[in-house]
Amino acid sequence: MGTLVGIRNTTFTKPGLPFPLGATWDGSGTNFALFSANATKVELCLFDQTGRRELDRVLLPEHTEEVWHGYLAEVRPGQLYGYRVHGPYAPEAGHRFNPNKLLLDPYALELRGDLRWHDAAFGYRIGGARADLGIDRRDSAFVMPKCVVVDPAVTWGNDIRPRTAWQNTIIYEAHVKGLTARHPALPEQLRGTFGGLADLRVIDHLVKLGVTAVELMPVQTFFDDRYLIERGLKNFWGYNTIGFFSPAPRYLSPGSNLHEFKLMVRRLHEADIEVILDVVYNHTAEGNQMGPTLSFRGIDNASYYMLADDRRYYFDTTGCGNTLNLRHQRVLQMVMDSLRYWVEQCHVDGFRFDLASSLGRDRETFEPDGVFFGAVRQDPVLSTVKLIAEPWDLGPDGYQVGGFPPGWAEWNGSFRDVVRGFWKGNEALAGKLAGKLLGSSDLFEKRGRRPWSSVNFVTAHDGFTLLDLVSFNHKHNEANQEDNRDGHSDNLSWNCGSEGQTDDPQVLDLRDRMRRNLIATVLLSQGTPMLLGGDEIGRSQGGNNNSYCQDNEMNWLKWDEIGERDAAFRKFVSGVIAIRRSRPLLRLDRFLHGRPTTNGEPDITWLRPDSEAMDDQDWINPHTRTVAARLSNSRGSLLLLLNAHYETVRFALPSFTGPGWQLLIDTASGTASPLGGELPKSEAWELDGRSLVVLEAPHHA
Repeated sequence: MGTLVGIRNTTFTKPGLPFPLGATWDGSGTNFALFSANATKVELCLFDQTGRRELDRVLLPEHTEEVWHGYLAEVRPGQLYGYRVHGPYAPEAGHRFNPNKLLLDPYALELRGDLRWHDAAFGYRIGGARADLGIDRRDSAFVMPKCVVVDPAVTWGNDIRPRTAWQNTIIYEAHVKGLTARHPALPEQLRGTFGGLADLRVIDHLVKLGVTAVELMPVQTFFDDRYLIERGLKNFWGYNTIGFFSPAPRYLSPGSNLHEFKLMVRRLHEADIEVILDVVYNHTAEGNQMGPTLSFRGIDNASYYMLADDRRYYFDTTGCGNTLNLRHQRVLQMVMDSLRYWVEQCHVDGFRFDLASSLGRDRETFEPDGVFFGAVRQDPVLSTVKLIAEPWDLGPDGYQVGGFPPGWAEWNGSFRDVVRGFWKGNEALAGKLAGKLLGSSDLFEKRGRRPWSSVNFVTAHDGFTLLDLVSFNHKHNEANQEDNRDGHSDNLSWNCGSEGQTDDPQVLDLRDRMRRNLIATVLLSQGTPMLLGGDEIGRSQGGNNNSYCQDNEMNWLKWDEIGERDAAFRKFVSGVIAIRRSRPLLRLDRFLHGRPTTNGEPDITWLRPDSEAMDDQDWINPHTRTVAARLSNSRGSLLLLLNAHYETVRFALPSFTGPGWQLLIDTASGTASPLGGELPKSEAWELDGRSLVVLEAPHHA
């Protein structure tokens, strides 16, 4: 049955089943099943434990409803394998089959080895200008990683999902390697791995900070791009997925496997911290028509990808060369199976979807109730986990913030821009800021959605870190070797008087205050706050706002270099988080519109410095840079004072019957105490320039 001469004669003992897809060990043998609607035959290739020697090649004997399948009794967990898929090589018809190319199983649960970049990885013969000169007949097995048959059984014991309510969620965006590579307490073999993140000394930092969820940048298998390798760089961020079921081998410590990932999840759950995965289902690492043939392209290019009218090319809304065709039922099934696998078998608590607008497209049109969103909504597993959209792509009408269906939260890029601009001192932003502080109801208050739908942030992996945001006026991406052309140029940043590193204490003091203003605004706003990992300890990328290719100390948290200023800032951040978590007024499940509470006070009142209510002229005045928000319920009031002026502003404090206003937060002094402190009896508060203050009144008038 197509066996290799001189190598053991493997034959399928049973026809097997067309489901489940992938390689499934049942305790006696392994069932192999691969979808391809347009293939003419499929060969399973078995390799030795080094992955270098192909032991046998056998035809999958059965073809049922476009699934090729067979059962091997002698194949057990640990067996390395791949596929060769036969069919027409006809790019003009959208077909790019080439059985000379070893292909990865889309359902592989584990991969061993890494991609070695070589022209043999491409399905076509490469010309002098990388032109397509016809089919390439070189065997690519020697450059390809291999799939591994896996026994997924694991003892979860009494693992309990935190199931943190959305309104109580505080997200910490982190990178597995960036968070652990330089942690001095970790053994060398655990640095940069899931095992390192599972270490209690790392988790203790998250617990003390007070976050409730870690959002891990892509951990599904991805490869470094060839052009980066040729420049001596790497794909650090990982938005280049090729295996939607397998963990990236680079994050596994030596000798470990998928169980290390599961241990990390269990340890984080024991600390009451949820695990959210940043996932990339909009495109794959195979790129455009000039990219390599690694998996989907060689299995069934015309089914897996959205093709252009000229079917030699791809319909690309991602900017990455291709777009997965989620309107095809088998491709949609693969994505849904992948998501359920990570929830059911790996116990993750949610997902953040990269370029999520592409997931809802029917080519040019974005559909908030499209096929993918409908499939998720009715799924009994996925409809119960946290779902976060990056609400944009590069297609027509790609910016869809506020346009996703109920049940979804969204990265709110408009929150980031307004808050940055306000604290920088830009004009005509007071009205917009008020809306952002209250959860962006203009975007999200529809179809029963709640304030938590807005994921509020001022920094994320894509852009400046918080320290760089207040230290650089301009991006400095020279290390990326693209002549500083990459990355955003309009960052709404301010260097506080000196570009980059400085020893000037006045500049450093101002930067510290501005950091406190920005992070406090995120944590005090209605919605779901998100912090960028490392911001709490002053991580800098040297002004690089697009560090996707820097797998080095630019992206690694410097745990052993935390100075007094950054230690104080970490304490401030944890203090503000503690205040948020202990004050229900800061994490409401309903939008505020000035409706009266049970004691007659409006739930939100906007005040001028003279303590009178803001009027229309105040909101439209472009020079309004000082506002106050009084949030009230039956238990008391919180007064938020924000002053983006560089001068001190005297705020008349609202009167009430009670023991007196208590100070919770003052960004000028760095105070952030959930216990509060009573202020001397006074009718006004001198609010320093460029500062934020939060006062609490336990009882109403």
